[in-house]
Amino acid sequence: MTIPSNRICLMLNQDAEAAANFYAETFPNSWVGRVQHSPSDNPSGKAGDVLIVEFTVLGIPCIGVNGGPYFRHGEAFSFQVATDSQEETDAYWNAIVGNGGEESMCGWCKDKWGVSWQFTPRTLTEAVTAGGAEAKRAFDAMVQMKKIDVAAIDAARRGEDEPA
Repeated sequence: MTIPSNRICLMLNQDAEAAANFYAETFPNSWVGRVQHSPSDNPSGKAGDVLIVEFTVLGIPCIGVNGGPYFRHGEAFSFQVATDSQEETDAYWNAIVGNGGEESMCGWCKDKWGVSWQFTPRTLTEAVTAGGAEAKRAFDAMVQMKKIDVAAIDAARRGEDEPA
């Protein structure tokens, strides 16, 4: 057994396996690995309950720990996913929000476990890193959005009011 040098640990409330399975079904280069059961009773469960789930999301090694309701996720941590099209952005956004998640602003949303996600079309990142007036227009358009609208960002990059 090889243990990754670095991985993300997500504390969840008794549903780490469900979260890992959802991520594996939703995102490419994602899968569920080993499921470990608690060797004895603990503050968040009983002996034999699922305690730790090893999984990979978008190629990032993770573990989910069923730590009980004591720890909450916040926006200070999120998975940021660069997307190449409106269709890809929509698919991920709809998978998260449409399965008990919650919309936020500027391409952010939370899944039903409270984990934050950013679905960021590459055109937005390119515009912001270009600097100057193009960056300002794209940024000003973005702050008005929940899910990012690729056509509106592209129009803002060109200095147009409406998408082409």
